[in-house]
Amino acid sequence: RMGAVLEPDTRAAPSKTACDLKELHMMRVALVKDRTAAKNRAATLTLPLLKRQLRQRLAAIDRQIRQIEQAMHARIEADPELARKRDILISIPGIAERSAFALLTGMPELGDLNSQAAGALSGTAPRTRQSGKWTGRAFVQGGRAHVRRALYMPALAAARFNPDLNQTYKSLTARGKPPKLALTAVMRKLIVLANALIRDNRKWTPKPN
Repeated sequence: RMGAVLEPDTRAAPSKTACDLKELHMMRVALVKDRTAAKNRAATLTLPLLKRQLRQRLAAIDRQIRQIEQAMHARIEADPELARKRDILISIPGIAERSAFALLTGMPELGDLNSQAAGALSGTAPRTRQSGKWTGRAFVQGGRAHVRRALYMPALAAARFNPDLNQTYKSLTARGKPPKLALTAVMRKLIVLANALIRDNRKWTPKPN
């Protein structure tokens, strides 16, 4: 009865390909963490045996990451809808194929959301604490932390090389906004843009001057 009253959105169950991609992506994330930890350990080792073993371990991790990325690429190529979304995502300056993998697995709803929902789900929508006449600083909270992390490096690149988002970043910092806040705004604009382009089935093009 409660479901009938609320009329929740119905979504199709994830496809086998989507489940495979999520599993592959999670393993890739774990391997990247292992690689970082191994590199940190390398700085403390003195014994030649341990140094050699660690080099072998790092080489094995790199090989496994490449194999996972190849498997993800093959599955996306075999799925026309995922390939379409991937091609649109990587047309946006700042988003490379690895970031596209993370967004496709972390936010499969891309293309079916409104701008507000895209910002909220990605954890980049600003929130402000208020109490009576007092208003605190804006902050981001909630959403999918793994998507927010996946947007960080693309936003750094977009703030430099995407002409539209570079202007957003410069405008905010020129008005005295902290660089971290300006970068979060770029992250939000990036995911909103990605959602809109996938929805409209068009690749990114620069705005006319």
